[in-house]
Amino acid sequence: MVIFPAIDLKDNKAVRLTQGLMDSAKIYGDNPSEIARGFEEAGAEWLHIVDLDGALAAKPKNRSAITMIVKQTNLKVQLGGGIRDEDAIKSYIDLGVSRAILGSAAAQNPVWALTMSEKYPIAIGIDALDGKVAVNGWAENAQIDALSFAAQFRNGRIEAIVTTDIGRDGMLSGVNTAFAKRVKEAFGGFTIASGGVKAKSDLDDLSANGIDGAIVGKAIYEGVIDVKELFNQVWITLSD
Repeated sequence: MVIFPAIDLKDNKAVRLTQGLMDSAKIYGDNPSEIARGFEEAGAEWLHIVDLDGALAAKPKNRSAITMIVKQTNLKVQLGGGIRDEDAIKSYIDLGVSRAILGSAAAQNPVWALTMSEKYPIAIGIDALDGKVAVNGWAENAQIDALSFAAQFRNGRIEAIVTTDIGRDGMLSGVNTAFAKRVKEAFGGFTIASGGVKAKSDLDDLSANGIDGAIVGKAIYEGVIDVKELFNQVWITLSD
């Protein structure tokens, strides 16, 4: 299972939110690239970045911080937040981002997202509250069933689905493995779980249920999970 340490960007600073609420932002550093280098030194290969300002503005923001991270590390970066058109996708891929995450844009036009996946490395972000997809920086409920939405990408070239249980995000309350498993069953491909990871046991549980990746954010920043130990572990999917 692939572990993705997370950096959420607000005003070019690394922050963490609670349940996606912008006014809950806690700043963990004004040099995100330094944090990213720390993750790389600890053994990370991938980094998950969310442009929080971009998600709300419906266009890319925090470009300077993203550029510094990409240029100053060898991490493979998957990036979401405010990516709403092909120009934004191409710009980030040209910059060196490894994978663009489409959330609100995919919810509004799944066919377009599938078309983009024919040209670029694309993941779909499924951020859900009570089983319904949230869009526009989690500020709106799109009234789209998360599992039905995931199933629309089953036979395309989407590289991954990143699924977040908003109710658990930033809460350190434990990951919703059952929801992530249902999303993977609907999608049929590489599935990354996010929201609430607080301990190694959460990662063990995800791996045992066939989840391919996990995003770890607040647990690292709050020192609940030691980042060096995180990448010295091996999570192997168990089989019958």
